[in-house]
Amino acid sequence: MVQYSLVMNIIGLFIMAIDKYKAKRHQWRIAEKTIWLVSFIGGAVGTAAGMYLFHHKTRHRAFRYGLPLLAVMEIVAYVWFLTLCRG
Repeated sequence: MVQYSLVMNIIGLFIMAIDKYKAKRHQWRIAEKTIWLVSFIGGAVGTAAGMYLFHHKTRHRAFRYGLPLLAVMEIVAYVWFLTLCRG
């Protein structure tokens, strides 16, 4: 579980970095559906961190509010899961 979460959040961070890089160079971009998919399957913290770190997608309300909310929900679910597994 820990490894999956770590990998998904690293992927989320990287796709935000790559999309920002491509946006600056007017190249073919990563679809917003892909960014949301990675976020929903465990990479929300990474994509939210990438959004703020690279100042990318911060003008889009869905991203500006949705990604941080999803990241908080992911953290809460992860902590809940860990405490449940501990006993």
